[in-house]
Amino acid sequence: MPAELTASSATASALDWVRRTLDIETQALQAVRDRVGEPYARAVALMLACTGRIVVIGMGKSGHVGKKVAATLASTGTPAFFVHPAEAAHGDLGMITAQDVALVLSNSGESNEISLLLPALHRLEVPVVALTGGGNSSLARHAAVVLDTGVAQEACPLGLAPTASTTVQMAVGDALAVALLDARGFAADDFARSHPAGSLGRRLLVLVRDVMRTGDDLPQVGLDAPLVEVLREMSAKRLGLSAVVDASGRVQGVFTDGDLRRLLERGDGAGWSSLRAGEVMRPGPRSVSAQALAADAAALMERHSISALLVLDNDGRLQGVLGHHDLMQAKVI
Repeated sequence: MPAELTASSATASALDWVRRTLDIETQALQAVRDRVGEPYARAVALMLACTGRIVVIGMGKSGHVGKKVAATLASTGTPAFFVHPAEAAHGDLGMITAQDVALVLSNSGESNEISLLLPALHRLEVPVVALTGGGNSSLARHAAVVLDTGVAQEACPLGLAPTASTTVQMAVGDALAVALLDARGFAADDFARSHPAGSLGRRLLVLVRDVMRTGDDLPQVGLDAPLVEVLREMSAKRLGLSAVVDASGRVQGVFTDGDLRRLLERGDGAGWSSLRAGEVMRPGPRSVSAQALAADAAALMERHSISALLVLDNDGRLQGVLGHHDLMQAKVI
């Protein structure tokens, strides 16, 4: 048989199995959706009322799913952690308290490691929410709430490797996390606080005061400063502008690179030596509070096509300057 025919047949077979697997798992998800009912409401209520943490437990592939479910719960406002059932039997049970709720994942409900753990959970009076396909299993009998995650078949042609069953466990775990998120009124800023290193965290948590330039880095001159002094200040501080302040330190205006270009275009350079900052400044400069979100300051810059903002206090005194480059370095934009 020609090699190209063999390769073509293998490709066709692979694509058939990919489609078949996706079909089986899609059908499994639809089946579990059709079974959603009162037990789910009880599970969410039990987890919502938990004054401790959600302890997620699973063995084997269900354990890998459980780790992800615990992470999703924790990042969406429901304190949770994963405990390996075998490790729990060798001391990690001490991590679980009577204030906790156990979310236990087991397709059969008869995993030896989990079965050994169930009496201990009962003694601790820890309620169990079971995600299992074994409705009459040891796990189901010990559970306060049973969520049926059974599947008609696994995608594995041998019926051995957990495939559709773990997909369903993952989806049900996500569904519980999202239902709890909604019940808690968990908002975007709450999410940002648990994801400070992410782009959302930076946009919702970083304030202007965190990234603005201060102290000796501030470009500022007095109202009577000669124009040449203004230009030196702009060059030294490398922000393309200088604030102009009065004797009490209140900002009266700003002089920018753009203002300098417009001055040149007017062609009145002969009298430059006599010009003072107060004569060439632009009053009413764009400004922002140090307490404002850096993301809002970035939006203000973009809206007005400017590359820097003065940061003023309530009395109009210069607290800092925020440049476009500062926002880029902080990864706000």
